[in-house]
Amino acid sequence: MHSSTDATAPRAASDDPSVALCDADFQFIAAFVFDRCGIVLGANKRQLVYGRLLRRLRELGLGSFSEYCARLRAQPDDELDPLASAISTNVTSFFRENHHFEFLAQDMLPALASVANPRIRIWSAGCSSGEEPYSIAMVMAEVLGNHARSIARVLATDLSARALAVARQGTYSLERLQGVSEPRRKRWFLSGRGGNAGLAMIAQGIRDLVALKQLNLLHDWPIKGPLDAIFCRNVVIYFDNPTKQRLFARYAQLLAPGGYLFLGHSESLHGMSDAFDLVGRTIYRKRA
Repeated sequence: MHSSTDATAPRAASDDPSVALCDADFQFIAAFVFDRCGIVLGANKRQLVYGRLLRRLRELGLGSFSEYCARLRAQPDDELDPLASAISTNVTSFFRENHHFEFLAQDMLPALASVANPRIRIWSAGCSSGEEPYSIAMVMAEVLGNHARSIARVLATDLSARALAVARQGTYSLERLQGVSEPRRKRWFLSGRGGNAGLAMIAQGIRDLVALKQLNLLHDWPIKGPLDAIFCRNVVIYFDNPTKQRLFARYAQLLAPGGYLFLGHSESLHGMSDAFDLVGRTIYRKRA
């Protein structure tokens, strides 16, 4: 760990000794990311910022972080997405933390489908490259059958336009399908042939259940409730406590009474909200 009082970023083998990240530039970038994305970049993230943004500097043909900061000042909206994509870690996979999908299949969806005129709405907030919302949609299709298309939808949002572009394409390498069972692969994916060998595409019936939109969680949400569940997994780890509290309060407002909030394995609501009860492993239910 290196303090933000260092004159330059610590250097790794991949670093460019001719390009330094000075205090002022790091602090400006950290403040910009916090103001625009809510992501906290402490001194311990300095090497990560250096390494990931050095690649961005090369893409842009810039010779220094000072030039990059000048670009952020001049074109903040244009550069926000590449910057956010560079510094956020989009680690995701199909059926990651599978106990959430088991709860969805065995408890939540059957209960929601049993009421008169069901209308099921789930939000995948921070959907990255699409594996999470497509996993939710597969479970919906399996549990609800032919009714899924008429009664259920997944709203999937992310800050990163790059990640959303992958999600919209809906095509993944076979290595990315490690969390998908063989029956699900056969049922919900189309195998690529010829030039697309080694790739698999999400079946159209699953894609039709998912609406993909770009959204910054710190800004206004053009989302109409009530929602039955919100998946916000491995997103709030980037935020400070006041930002988390505001986010959880907004989620509570959107959720129907008895609606569910799913968090990542290293996250919790402990001390952050009294609107929810813990009902499973990182599964919270809004109090009626």
